[in-house]
Amino acid sequence: MDSKNTIAAIALSSAVIVLYSLFFIPEKTKTNENFVEKEKIEQSSDTPALEQKEILVKISREDALNENKRVKFENANIIGSISLKGGAIDDLTFKNYNVELEGSEKITLLSPRNIKEGYLIESGFVTSDKNIDVPNSETIWSIKGNKELTESSPVKLSWTNDQGITFEKEISLDNEYLFSIKQRVVNSTNKKYDFYSYGQIIRNEIPDIIDFLILHEGLIATLDDELIEEDYDDIQEKKFSKVAQKGWLGISDKYWITSLIPPKNKGFKTTFDYKSKFRANFIATEPLELNANSSIEEKLQIIVAAKRVDVIDGYAKSLSIEKFDLVIDWGFLYFITKPLFFGIDYFFNLLGNYGLAIIAITICIRLVFFPLANFSFRSMAKMKALTPEMTRLKELHKNDKMKLQQEMMALYKKEKVNPMSGCLPILVQIPVFFALYKVLFVTIEMRHMPFYGWIHDLSERDPTSVFNLFGLLPYDVPSFLMIGAWPVAMGVSMWVQQKLNPAPTDPMQAKIFMFFPLFLTVILAPFPSGLVIYWTVNNILTMAQQIFIMKRTTIKTVT
Repeated sequence: MDSKNTIAAIALSSAVIVLYSLFFIPEKTKTNENFVEKEKIEQSSDTPALEQKEILVKISREDALNENKRVKFENANIIGSISLKGGAIDDLTFKNYNVELEGSEKITLLSPRNIKEGYLIESGFVTSDKNIDVPNSETIWSIKGNKELTESSPVKLSWTNDQGITFEKEISLDNEYLFSIKQRVVNSTNKKYDFYSYGQIIRNEIPDIIDFLILHEGLIATLDDELIEEDYDDIQEKKFSKVAQKGWLGISDKYWITSLIPPKNKGFKTTFDYKSKFRANFIATEPLELNANSSIEEKLQIIVAAKRVDVIDGYAKSLSIEKFDLVIDWGFLYFITKPLFFGIDYFFNLLGNYGLAIIAITICIRLVFFPLANFSFRSMAKMKALTPEMTRLKELHKNDKMKLQQEMMALYKKEKVNPMSGCLPILVQIPVFFALYKVLFVTIEMRHMPFYGWIHDLSERDPTSVFNLFGLLPYDVPSFLMIGAWPVAMGVSMWVQQKLNPAPTDPMQAKIFMFFPLFLTVILAPFPSGLVIYWTVNNILTMAQQIFIMKRTTIKTVT
């Protein structure tokens, strides 16, 4: 086994990923109902389904925001508002992230419920007593005190029902992405009630998703240390629910997370379901007893964040949220993937460019595997030196396969060559390659980060194409023909590297391997340019090491 096996394995894996993304992307689902369900209680919208569908199709986001009075909030990272109708956080934009690299439009994540992109967060209390009115999506809350929410000034919302019970929310915002909500129920009657706290995230439709096998986008949680990942189509088919004593839940996009952290040290039931809308919610399993002329209070936390590693890890530590770092999909190679990110980030802070950081980490990876690679290359050099003798034996014993096998084994034994000796280094390096691909694919730190020349975003494909001579000819090419300069350089380096290895003894296999560099060039052209840069530099370093070893390796050939 030699480096051609690596090419074959990665080529086939890449082909599976690409073909899956082309043919198995789930359909988006349109939604047309508005409802809230808590444990045993279900409150349906008063708006008829047909009418609601008209609203979702026609109303603009700006009009939806202007329908109700709002509490504005802003800090250095986010800006938005809280609707006084329903008390929902349903308007949030990231101030520091653009939709397009060259554009000025910012990423908007949360939107009001009555548009098709509706995406919002609700919280409060419910009760099993049907005679008690509790706040719902139609409730109009009033503001007490501060009219705007900032880092230094929380806001308080209040609503009193006809039974003399007052519901209050005190909402605080930190300097990044954390909302802390202190919820109170004040009883001014002589009766006793039980209340259950809840929180829920509602999303009207499936967003634009990558839908690659290596990335989860959808509903997510860690419940009692167990990671739960449910795709949108899974929840459309079957509801998920589980009771836990600790954890968090949310809805995850590639670069963004909307999450709920239930009250600490209290059991809760988490449910992911779909009934015209996607919902991720929790409800306390044990009630809070509200005695006569008294109050109850509970606190939950909401994190709506860009998935920056320092931010996510910072909240995991400061709020003691176990496994919260898994909102970033590090994958099953977590123990390799996350350290690789920290290595790249270290070199970025040192060199000031993520492209240079990728090259630096590539060199480090080559140094780590230097002894294993030397072992492999020595074996390949010996195998290449034996090629003339192996060809002679095949011609001599072409009609006697058993005799040929015996002679070949005798040759290997005499020259102390093991044809399988190259397997171990290759098997060890393949997981590192995929781990690095994962880092480049899922981390927002690489998003919109430039390299030199024409690479303006390392997380996107090379924007040039060989079919218009990399922009020299005055016309654009279709996206499927965009095979850029870096993928071409990668393919050429792979072809040169292939020439340094022993040619396959089987003529048909040799022809197949001859087309692998071209095949992989086409397959990897749509991949992040940062990954293609890594692979190209890795090929060049591999060739340099291989040439050095081959020159030092001498072997007596059989004549």
